[in-house]
Amino acid sequence: MLRAHLTTDGSRRSILLGAACVLALMVRSVAVADALDGVLEVRSAYVNIEKGVFLLHARMEYPVSPDIRTALKDGVTLTFDLDARVDRERRFWFNANIVDLTLRRELTYHAVSDRYVVRDTRSRDQQNFPTLDEALDYLGKVDAWPILVEPQLSGGSYTISVRAGMRRGHLPASLRAILFWTDDWARVSEWYTWSLPE
Repeated sequence: MLRAHLTTDGSRRSILLGAACVLALMVRSVAVADALDGVLEVRSAYVNIEKGVFLLHARMEYPVSPDIRTALKDGVTLTFDLDARVDRERRFWFNANIVDLTLRRELTYHAVSDRYVVRDTRSRDQQNFPTLDEALDYLGKVDAWPILVEPQLSGGSYTISVRAGMRRGHLPASLRAILFWTDDWARVSEWYTWSLPE
């Protein structure tokens, strides 16, 4: 009888300890999610045309905080998206979408070299930076990204819209099982829109 009581008491302690661990992880998860608070916006954007190709230049600002640094050093990957769309304006109907593109880059921390690594997911090109601020500064600049060619335009009025996004990407295997509920950790900026001259 005494043995059964001790086993039950031990089970209760295990359950309470497990619940405390889960609660601590949830609080940490909320703290990491709060790391995305702050300025996230497209500061400026324009296109220039070279040999019939429209090249996008944009400047973005991303939030930075100690929680973001901690998350990266814990092995979390952050994904940075730049969405670009070109629409033909129509007077009596919805605008017609001509182009809808995303430039996607990932930011990770490499513990051995103590460097922040930015990788373009399409080209696989990567750049290394000694500080997070330098990595975010690099991510905040896009120059000469080809988004459109002149034959796609057939007269009329067109608008270009650009939006910056930031979200949690890959998790290390050690965190994947316990942080499954944080998959919706993401933010996007307002659209930055302007009209192409006719």
